[in-house]
Amino acid sequence: MKFFVVVALALVAAVAAQEKYTTKYDGVDLDEILKSDRLFNNYFKCLMDQGRCTPDGNELKRILPDALLTDCAKCSEKQKSGTDKVINYLIDNRKSQWDALQAKYDPDNTYVNKYREEANKKGIKL
Repeated sequence: MKFFVVVALALVAAVAAQEKYTTKYDGVDLDEILKSDRLFNNYFKCLMDQGRCTPDGNELKRILPDALLTDCAKCSEKQKSGTDKVINYLIDNRKSQWDALQAKYDPDNTYVNKYREEANKKGIKL
């Protein structure tokens, strides 16, 4: 009987852990990536399936569709603020790459339309 209780608790813990994305990569320095053409382009190529991915790049590529679909419901606060920072940077400084990412991950403008009002409140012009 104790075995079943332990297994049940382990399953509950596993399900609870899946309710949020991993914070394993929350320490990645976004500013360093955004100011380095080499680093930025490596992540961009990863997301566009045009180059190799780092472990954190693979994780981003894996969760991006779900994060778009769920309004980043499984994101930590740090991940949400990082998302805002990166989107602002892309729109302001790398418009062609933003357009390419949008064409790949939101070809029908589903998410742009869904998040436009919220983005405007944050000062992001989609």
